[in-house]
Amino acid sequence: MSQPKILLLGPPGAGKGTQSANLVETYGVEHVTTGDALRANKDMETEHGTPREYMEAGELVPDPVVNEIVQAALSEAADSGSGFVLDGYPRNVDQAEYLAEITDLDVAAYFDVSDDELIDRLTGRRVCDDCGTNFHVKYAPPEEEGVCDECGGELIQRDDDTEETARERLRVFEENTLPVVEFYDDEGDLARIDGEQSPDEVWEDLQSAVEDAQ
Repeated sequence: MSQPKILLLGPPGAGKGTQSANLVETYGVEHVTTGDALRANKDMETEHGTPREYMEAGELVPDPVVNEIVQAALSEAADSGSGFVLDGYPRNVDQAEYLAEITDLDVAAYFDVSDDELIDRLTGRRVCDDCGTNFHVKYAPPEEEGVCDECGGELIQRDDDTEETARERLRVFEENTLPVVEFYDDEGDLARIDGEQSPDEVWEDLQSAVEDAQ
C-alpha cells in the first residue's frame, strides 16, 4: 500500500507529530492537521461563516466549519494522488461520523500513554526564547542547562507546558476524544500502540499496523 489513509489518535504529548513525520517520509502522504488546515483556509466561505471570524473572536471553530475545511484538505490530497495522515481530527464522535462519510481510512492508530508519562513529557519541554528550538529536560536536554545549543538563547517553559495546563489538556482530551477512540474500537478499525516505548519502537509498531491494513 503506497498511499495509505491513516488517522493518528492520542493525547497531547503522545508523539503524534514525530510519527506523522515518519509516515510522510516513508509513504509520501500529506500531513493534515486541523490547525494547519484552518490557517491555510481561514477565509474559506462556508454556510456558517469563515474560520477567520471565529479565530479572531477567540471562539472555537464550530464542527460544520471544521468539517468543511478538513474535507477540502483531504480532497486536495486525493486530487494530487496522495494518501494522508490525519492528526488532530476528529475531536468528537460527530466529527468521526462525518469523516466516515467522506473517506475510508486504512488504519486508525491510537497511541496509549499513561497520564503520569504524559505529564512528564509535557512539563519537561523547553523552547528557546530566541530561535524557537525545542528541547526536553529528560529526553532531549541541551548541552548546558537552560541554554540553547543552536544560538545560545535562554530556554523557557511555555505557559501551556505547566503541570496545571497539561492536566487540563489531558482532561479535555479524555472528555472529548476518548469517545472517538471507542468509536473506532467498536468499528474494529483501531490499532492500539504502546506509546511509552522508544520512538523507534513506536514507529516499528505503527508501520506494522499500516502494512497489516493492506
